[in-house]
Amino acid sequence: MTDTRLPSARASSPGRRKLPLPSGLGQVRPDTVQDQVYRELRRALIYGLFDPGQVLGIQDLADQFGTSTMPVRDALSRLVTEQALEAMPNRSVRVPEVNLDRLEDLRRARVYIEGLALELALPRLSPADIAELDASIQFYERTTAVPEAMPLDDALEANRAFHFGIYERAGSPVLLPIIESLWLQSGPLVRAAVLAFDHASVISAPRYHAEMLVAIRAGEVAAAKVALGLDIDRTFAILKETFR
Repeated sequence: MTDTRLPSARASSPGRRKLPLPSGLGQVRPDTVQDQVYRELRRALIYGLFDPGQVLGIQDLADQFGTSTMPVRDALSRLVTEQALEAMPNRSVRVPEVNLDRLEDLRRARVYIEGLALELALPRLSPADIAELDASIQFYERTTAVPEAMPLDDALEANRAFHFGIYERAGSPVLLPIIESLWLQSGPLVRAAVLAFDHASVISAPRYHAEMLVAIRAGEVAAAKVALGLDIDRTFAILKETFR
C-alpha cells in the first residue's frame, strides 16, 4: 500500500531546516462578517442593484447589514481593488459612471476574454454539463416569457448560470477571476439593458444561448464564439442607444 503521508522535517532536502511560524498567525474562521458583507455587495453589483455613478455610504451600508463600519470598509476596499467600485478623492466610494468609451472597453474585453474561456471549456464540457446548460436556457425562456411579469433577478441569475456554467469548466484559475471582475463592472449596465430591452424587436438572450449550445454540442468553437459575441454585443448595443 502506498504511503501518502507528507514527509517529515527530517526527510526534507539537505540544507533545509524547518522555520518556526510567526507567532501572530491566528486561527482562520470559516466565515467572517467581512466575507459575508463582501459577498452580499458583490452579488448586488453583479445583479445591478446599484446604479452607475451611485455613491455608497459606509454608514448607510453598515446600518443596512446590521454591522459596524469596519467590515463594510474592508469589503468596499476589496471591490475597489477589483475595479468594481471607484475610490473618490473625498474618501467615498461609488459605482463607476458610464460613458461610451467605458462601454466599448468593457464590451471588447468581455468578448475577447470570455471567448477564450469558452474555447478552453468546450472540449471539457461533459454530457451532464451540457444538460445543465440546456436546463438554464429552458429556465431563462420561462422566466422571460411574460415580460411584464418577469422576475428580473431570476432572469439575471439564469443568464449568469448559463455563462458561468461554461467558464467554470475552462480549467483556468487565472481567467475566471478576470471574468468575474468584468461581470462586477458590467452588472449595473446589464440590469439597465434588461430594463430597456424591447422584446418585440430584438433577439433575446436565450436565443443566443441556444445557438451557443448547438455549436458546443457540435464541437464548433468558432460558431460558439460568434454566438457568445453576439450575446454580449446585444447588451451593450442597447445601452449605447441611450447615449445617442
